Amino acid sequence: MIKKTMLCVAALSFVFSFVAVGLSMADSGPAEMTLVTADAKKPATFPHKKHQDLMGCGECHHTKTDDGKQGPYVAGQEAKCISCHSAKDEFKNNAHKRCKGCHKDGYNGKTGPTKCGDCHKK
Repeated sequence: MIKKTMLCVAALSFVFSFVAVGLSMADSGPAEMTLVTADAKKPATFPHKKHQDLMGCGECHHTKTDDGKQGPYVAGQEAKCISCHSAKDEFKNNAHKRCKGCHKDGYNGKTGPTKCGDCHKK
């Protein structure tokens, strides 16, 4: 069980390292991303550029303070979500709360899709 978990974490770290390299090479990051949880089930398609055109980076990205709490966004310190949100289902739960919450409540008068299949393509 532990070996399987470690293998999944290593695979995700590898995938997210490409995302981090892509982000460091371009100020705006990738136009589209595929978000994958530790168990690699039901990846979500994320149109990063579309969101950037709508809102600032700090609406989604944040830092971690010395005491382990969420801190303010600092340009250039973007990290893989899974680097901190790595506990079982933590990344998934945070993404659902943040993404679906914003899509439901709206941002500057615009709402987004909230059905599973809208982000989790088959």
